[in-house]
Amino acid sequence: MPAPQRTVLITGCTDGGIGAALAAEYHSRGLRVFATSRRVETMKGLEELGIETLALDITKLDSIRNARDVVSARTTGKLDILVNNAGKMHESSIIDADMTEVRELFELNLFGHISMVKEFMPLLMAGRNACIVNIGSGGGLLPIPMQAPYNATKAALHSFSDTLRIELEPFGIKVAVTGGVKSNILTPARFPESSLYKSMEEVANVRHVNIQKNSMPAEKYARQLVAETIRSSPPNYSWGGGQSGIVWFLTSFFPRWVPEKAIKDMYGFTKFSAQVRKEKLENLKHT
Repeated sequence: MPAPQRTVLITGCTDGGIGAALAAEYHSRGLRVFATSRRVETMKGLEELGIETLALDITKLDSIRNARDVVSARTTGKLDILVNNAGKMHESSIIDADMTEVRELFELNLFGHISMVKEFMPLLMAGRNACIVNIGSGGGLLPIPMQAPYNATKAALHSFSDTLRIELEPFGIKVAVTGGVKSNILTPARFPESSLYKSMEEVANVRHVNIQKNSMPAEKYARQLVAETIRSSPPNYSWGGGQSGIVWFLTSFFPRWVPEKAIKDMYGFTKFSAQVRKEKLENLKHT
């Protein structure tokens, strides 16, 4: 008798993003896919592939529980893979950050994923070679400037995943962490006119273009990640994606000051610091 079809639920599957690429790839591998997004109309491309789509807002517990109950009813209470992909970027220096937006960011990028794990745990416990995949970011490992709140959510997600892996190991549930790739999450940086960093706005946007240019396409990343997570023993960390190997190398084999210096040079902060010091000296001369 053939083994039952494995199932996977993915959050954040808006057409054109990482979640949609993952959903299409899992579907092509023969898994039953539940693709989710806040609005089902943003997943028309996946529906055309015959993938089941559900409305799910991971910042709302009622929405999570409704999706859980629908999946449970359709799969006789089982889920094999949960991919926590939903998230958003927040561009801001720490001193310019809007705290309402920061709290909303944590709700989506961290607390929502924790709620997903808690609510779907009974289905995962009943699954076969169950695995939780949390989509992290290099920002969770490196101090990338002008996105500190976002970096903090991803660093917390990495720590959550590492602890969750230990707690779930006795029950045979794997936990994998992976970095992000080219997607529609990046938006143009806009700093307030009063910001001390307003002169860095153009530099930040140039960096956005370069990041997207050097990133691995979502479809290629999806092929790698899906191949790893459908194995009986998926890796704890997937370093797929453009430049992720560099992040791993810098954070694994060098003292902290080395990647920090590289980040300051790469993001224009070495020149910016020199300019600020020069302006301070000139102001002192005129006082």
